[in-house]
Amino acid sequence: MSSERAPVQHVSANGLEIGYVTEGAGPPLIMLHGASSSGREDFSAQLPLFRRAFQCLVPDARGHGSTRWDARNGFRYAWLVDDLEAFADALGVATFHLLGFSMGAATALGFAIRHPERLRTLVLAGLSLEREPRSSVVRRLMDPERIDRHDPAWAAQLERRHGPVQGEGAWRRLLPAIAGDVAEQTLFTPADIVRVDSPTLVVVGDRDPFVPVGHAWALRRQLPDSRLFVAPDCGHEVMVRRPALFNEALAGFYRATEAAATERASAAPGVHLPHPAADAAAAAGSARSSPRPPVTSARPDESTMSANPDIEWLKEASR
Repeated sequence: MSSERAPVQHVSANGLEIGYVTEGAGPPLIMLHGASSSGREDFSAQLPLFRRAFQCLVPDARGHGSTRWDARNGFRYAWLVDDLEAFADALGVATFHLLGFSMGAATALGFAIRHPERLRTLVLAGLSLEREPRSSVVRRLMDPERIDRHDPAWAAQLERRHGPVQGEGAWRRLLPAIAGDVAEQTLFTPADIVRVDSPTLVVVGDRDPFVPVGHAWALRRQLPDSRLFVAPDCGHEVMVRRPALFNEALAGFYRATEAAATERASAAPGVHLPHPAADAAAAAGSARSSPRPPVTSARPDESTMSANPDIEWLKEASR
């Protein structure tokens, strides 16, 4: 298999130029990364396998990686749900599989509550419905002064990850903005959760400092069609720390829910999506009014983005 990295593309959505990579062919799978990271980094151990069965669409959240946003203008998890909806619409993706980790899982759940009919399946990794201990851990870990003083290697990594697009030192504004929102954001309620009717897999590490296993179990119990996978001897980043176990769990989940996902894709009501010509006109108007240089935009191959039945999950995934 080729080891060549897919190029970063950009698409205009919700007032942003959202950077993303697309790999593979098949039913669309949107993969949402965690706070302070990027899509390609969080899912580097999954893409080589998943792209053999799905068309993986991996965007960077606003203020992260290749999606420019200045956190001085604010940062709200709720905005990320708007961004995801606009991203899917701009790419012409009516229904899709959705996988989110941590901040990305919160975004995924928010979208699933808003548009349950658009999801074929849902995977939520490292997500709690409670504010604590999540807020306290985030506030401590995302303190730029602490990072500079005690974890200079991470500081350098954050600069390499975000600096080229966001500007030098931008992560020092982003992380406190994220922590502030976690402390104040509106929490999901049982009435919200029950709206999510897609097959769902909840994933948690048994040593996750953000999400106690009991919180993940409570989330699984509230979701109408769900199952729970607890990764042993693992912290928050299950897909990074225990990639083989994570991939195997997802392989089994996608195999078991293939028929349901196919039925949901076929039965989904029509979704109004932007017309390519209208997108082009809007982009042209934006370019005329903006001093920034033009950004390359691209759409995935529409032949692989339709509501065709999901292909059989790779047998190799469970080996």
